[in-house]
Amino acid sequence: MKTLKRYQYERYAVLCRLAYPRVFKQTRYGFDPNGQRIINNSRGKTLIRVLWSKDKEEVIVIIKGSHSIKDWLLNFAMWHKSCQATLGLPYSIHAGFYSLLHQESLPSHRDDRLGDSVYIRLETVLTPLINQGKRISLTGHSSGGAIGLVFADYLERKYPNIIKRVVTFGQPAIGGWQFRRHYQLSRRTFRICCDIDIVTFLPPIPLMYWHVGKMLWLYNERVYENTPTILRLGRSLLSWLIRPFSYHLMSKYIRNKDFFDDH
Repeated sequence: MKTLKRYQYERYAVLCRLAYPRVFKQTRYGFDPNGQRIINNSRGKTLIRVLWSKDKEEVIVIIKGSHSIKDWLLNFAMWHKSCQATLGLPYSIHAGFYSLLHQESLPSHRDDRLGDSVYIRLETVLTPLINQGKRISLTGHSSGGAIGLVFADYLERKYPNIIKRVVTFGQPAIGGWQFRRHYQLSRRTFRICCDIDIVTFLPPIPLMYWHVGKMLWLYNERVYENTPTILRLGRSLLSWLIRPFSYHLMSKYIRNKDFFDDH
């Protein structure tokens, strides 16, 4: 399995965080002045940013997580919905996240057509870049990471070897066992979990939902690889219980020495 280097992690993490503000200046991060396209959701709000440069091979697709009450309510639609008829994928996914992919994308550019869904709009934007020989990396936070997995798999099947990597942050599971079995990008997918982020354990239905890719758990100032969910949950619960006592350790006092001025 491929590795995720530190500079790559930092780049994707920074882009994911900065994609939430309404204004995003892509030139500050090495992309061309015209190297950004926005994909709106059904309310005309930014859901996805596509970033690229003429002199670089990699196109980066950034997908935002839930940022409205309606988006959060979709998390409760935990039944499965088949992707076969629309995306041609041999599995079902979380019905709420299916809705995010299939919602109408309101136009944000003169070339956008009325009535296109989010995944159709995104593919339309990416196709000319793919024809130029560029490869696609997808990154997303929370539900944005989850739907990024499905779209990446969809693209990889249509344009073999077009996906460079998929990096998700705080991502809930999106599919069942058939999704895990048929997902083609496990060796190029990195799922970042931070400390005791409860969203990474959702949906809370054992054996109905499965994760894919390589899991990197940022916990207690270390990175753990592919820690089993039950072990990660156990350590997280234990951490909640003992955290008040951990602040009594001398290591905590030493760590905070920089709070004092030199005299």
